[in-house]
Amino acid sequence: MIKHRSITILKTTTAAYIVLLHLSSWMPQITTLPQGAPETVCDTMLPFHGQGIQPANTAPPFRIEPSAGTIGQGQTLRVDIVGVPNDLTFGGFMLQARSTSTPNQIVGQFNPSEDGLSKLMNCEYSVGNSVTHTSTTPKRVISLEWQSPVDFEGEIVFNSTVAQSYDTFWVGVPSVPVRVVKRDIAPVGPTTPRPNFTQNTRPTYVPDYVPPAAAATPDDPFYDGCGTSKNCFGSKDGCVDSKSCDFVAAIKVIGDTYEFQLKSKSKDAAYVALGLSDDNKMGNDLTLECVPQNGKVSMFSSLTSAPPAGQYGANRAVVPQSSARLIESSVVNGVIYCKAQRDPMTKVGDKVFDLQNNKYFLLLASGTGLKENSVGYHDLGRVPSDKSINLAELADLGGASKLLLRLHGCFMIAAWIGTTSLGIIFARYFKQTWVGSQLCGKDQWFAWHRICMVTTWSLTMAAFVIIFVEIRAWSGERNPHAILGVITTALCFIQPIGALFRPAPNSKNRPFFNWAHWLGGNLAHLLAIVTIFFSVKLTKAELPEWMDWILVAYVAFHVIVHLIFSITGCSADNKQAKRANDFPMGNMGHHHGMRNNMKSDRKMDAPFAGFRKGLLAVYTVVLILFVIALIVIVALAPIEDAFDSLKEKLNS
Repeated sequence: MIKHRSITILKTTTAAYIVLLHLSSWMPQITTLPQGAPETVCDTMLPFHGQGIQPANTAPPFRIEPSAGTIGQGQTLRVDIVGVPNDLTFGGFMLQARSTSTPNQIVGQFNPSEDGLSKLMNCEYSVGNSVTHTSTTPKRVISLEWQSPVDFEGEIVFNSTVAQSYDTFWVGVPSVPVRVVKRDIAPVGPTTPRPNFTQNTRPTYVPDYVPPAAAATPDDPFYDGCGTSKNCFGSKDGCVDSKSCDFVAAIKVIGDTYEFQLKSKSKDAAYVALGLSDDNKMGNDLTLECVPQNGKVSMFSSLTSAPPAGQYGANRAVVPQSSARLIESSVVNGVIYCKAQRDPMTKVGDKVFDLQNNKYFLLLASGTGLKENSVGYHDLGRVPSDKSINLAELADLGGASKLLLRLHGCFMIAAWIGTTSLGIIFARYFKQTWVGSQLCGKDQWFAWHRICMVTTWSLTMAAFVIIFVEIRAWSGERNPHAILGVITTALCFIQPIGALFRPAPNSKNRPFFNWAHWLGGNLAHLLAIVTIFFSVKLTKAELPEWMDWILVAYVAFHVIVHLIFSITGCSADNKQAKRANDFPMGNMGHHHGMRNNMKSDRKMDAPFAGFRKGLLAVYTVVLILFVIALIVIVALAPIEDAFDSLKEKLNS
């Protein structure tokens, strides 16, 4: 009996084990992960289901449906996951909102659900920015509530993984795009409430979706009210009207409230700042700085250092930081935006900035660098307004005149690319050309050399004075242009002074003068060309980088012409030496006759004079074309904007 019972128990246990074994191999195929997705799949959203099961590659039978296509910063939005056939159910899901411009950036956060069907996930150390299921109970519809960030502006897409069963799931199911905009232009009204829905009764929703490639680019709301309710001032003239400023400021006054808005769309920008100045130069100005830090924008008030202090700087310690308050801010894909309010009166040391009663120039700046306790140099641009205004009065603002800056560049190009290059050619290769012909009582080569060099000296001195009148200080840019320019100007200044004291032709000191004069002139010319190359990188110059290639072409042309003239000169010297060696032997005894023949040779042009004159004509024409091209680029800088403006006029 005992033996029989033992056999019966053994059979029962074996049968139960076999049933459990079959159940364990069968259950995973009809259930999803019962407690939701783990945070280890935040990036891929790919479920780690057993047996190497891959996501389905068919069109997903589910939709992710936001309740609106536009939402304001900090507002909430309802998001539904629903099967395309109303009776289609799903067991598990995972949902995130991701930026369309930076797909790996998870945006915003979800609110806890009231029905207990979902739970929050903390991905990338952010609380509640993803959501997943809590059970595998079949669901036809699930509604979630998502809140947009207060510092994000841009387009997002809800990205989801939906599992119909353990071995049937779809990864990367997207919603239609949703645009997050500034709160002041967001739709007014209460947040869409969470619906009380009944399964099998929800109507099918087909979103009205325009593909991104065909969608129209929305207007930038920053420019709304410019010229009608607020003063706007941009990085270049006309950019406010075309809504295309690289960086821009707006000032709106409502009663005693002074509201400042700043924006920079350069992805390289480390800050954007606006200064209030008694003049249109930097120094002792009250500034407002918007600086992205750790994904958010910080706002600071500073006082710029006066020009005599040398390098420009901004001191935050001397300005009460409570005098301005940050209201809104965002940094999205490198676009910096901030809105702040400033007190009508700010006292900084002995200086009082009275916004109600005083007029101020606006100084708008942006740069790529930061210092320890201030912003760095404004290498992306600095634009002063063309006039001072009372901030409460609407005014048509443009950038301050850059005439002196442009004249400096044009004068230097005319001097060192044009007249200096030509003057060196005359002095080096034309002393034995136009022999016997004079201009103003001097040999032709010397007269033209002196005309060119006096012109160079005059233009250089004028340009040197002009640039210091314009900036009233040493350049703050990290560019050797300024120091090289000063050295070039100094060499240029002493050249004619040295020439006034040149020794007589037969003096023993004349060779030393000749070498010193030659060295000083050529060194000044070389440094000037290098200085012009460095000017292309100057922020204020606004020159295109391709201008370097024009300068390279000029240098190559100049060197080639010098080489040809040198070869021609050597050939001429050889020909003259041969002519002297071939002098008839019969005349050797007649010293007087020989001396007369040598004198007559000196009164004749050196060989190949015609070729030299022809090459000089070609060189002069090409040189003039180079000078004209470079002056046009400098005078119309930024030349690209000039071309665009001309194109618009021609089209209209």
